[in-house]
Amino acid sequence: MKNVYFIGIGGIGMSALARYFLHRKKPVAGYDRTRTLLTQALEREGAAIHYEDNALLIPDAFRSSGNNTLVVYTPAVGSDCRELAFFRKNGIRTFKRAEALGVIAADKKLLAVSGTHGKTTVSTQLAHILMEAGSGCSAFLGGVSKNYNTNLLLADNNLMVAEADEYDRSFLHLFPDVAVVTSVDADHLDVYGSLEEVQRAFKNFVSQIKPSGALIIKKKLTSNGKPVFMQHCDRRMYTYAFDEHADFYAFNVKPLEDGYFSFDLYMSGQVLRGCTVGAPGWVNVENAVAASAAAWVAGVNMRRLPEALKSFRGVQRRLDVQLRTPGITYIDDYAHHPEELRAAITSIRGMFPNKKITGIFQPHLYSRTRDFAPEFAESLSLLDELILLDIYPAREKPIDGVTSSLIFDKVSIANKTLCSKDNLLEVLKGKDMQVLVTLGAGDIDAMVEKIKEKIGKF
Repeated sequence: MKNVYFIGIGGIGMSALARYFLHRKKPVAGYDRTRTLLTQALEREGAAIHYEDNALLIPDAFRSSGNNTLVVYTPAVGSDCRELAFFRKNGIRTFKRAEALGVIAADKKLLAVSGTHGKTTVSTQLAHILMEAGSGCSAFLGGVSKNYNTNLLLADNNLMVAEADEYDRSFLHLFPDVAVVTSVDADHLDVYGSLEEVQRAFKNFVSQIKPSGALIIKKKLTSNGKPVFMQHCDRRMYTYAFDEHADFYAFNVKPLEDGYFSFDLYMSGQVLRGCTVGAPGWVNVENAVAASAAAWVAGVNMRRLPEALKSFRGVQRRLDVQLRTPGITYIDDYAHHPEELRAAITSIRGMFPNKKITGIFQPHLYSRTRDFAPEFAESLSLLDELILLDIYPAREKPIDGVTSSLIFDKVSIANKTLCSKDNLLEVLKGKDMQVLVTLGAGDIDAMVEKIKEKIGKF
């Protein structure tokens, strides 16, 4: 294998793989629909990228059959992708992103973080702990670490952290030594169809933990000493929680200035006093407990843990403070599922208990909007004011009768506005805001700089 070609190279997981092969001095090229900050960074790092699904644009060196080219594609690519069809027609083997990651991880001591939400921050925080308090690690992350400004870390040792993505059952290509499960909610029902099938996939994932390995799971996902989604777990199991007794938990949690918290950390019989996390919000305390538990199982010296937690700066687009002035604070967050929205909004409420919170939400996927409209409305009603945008379609085609109005009509707060993304800046002009948060997994992040510029003039 001489060359590596990526279809959907701009995805967060795909880009980490692209960086891995660039680091290994392999020629890398690829296609994505949209030029983004991430694809531009990959181009600067040496990847040849184009933005039209056209097989004629594939560089000649990547078009040969045999073992010359490895083709990696994202499961979000549709069956009508011309470039994917070209490679298959010409006998060039194609791998899903998860398959390629599974091959890379096969001979590693793997710490895999899974969950329908929370996995990106926990995996990034775990990798940071290993870098600061351990001997380092390689890490394939689902977000850009603010400490390292990348979604890929590389080390010379055998330790690897990976975000284990449940979409399309991708995480079933991983066989971890340590697995973390942060949440198991109904999501990706376009793939699974029901919560029961989501739970079945997590059961299978946990069953793939190596016999000598361990499971770390949020306590509320257990009953009678086992995960609620499986009848029997024959791996070592540890529970974690926020401010609730478990094998690992935070207690004496106290708010500090600007949304940060101090807490004591119980670690399976050991107590670390006076911990803080360098990222705001109560949810980051909970994430820190999960990451610390995984680091403990991996053998990290716990005496160095508090400093590692304190120096963690978070993940881009996860409670990401963009602007803080005497008059307004602006935060950007990736939340796109009702439970993620609830966690983000309640965390921001805890950071600014006496401030008005205005949220801009861009729904992601027609199917997710259809499946969870009441739940979205319930979570968004925790805001003081809502600005709701049109649905970002991503990989989907429109579904008859499915618009943002399905959510909007069910939101219980009176102070709500429905508008297009194109009109957003004009709508903001007349708003009285103290805390503003943008929420969503679509292209709302492309508006961040424009929003900062706009509200900075208020």
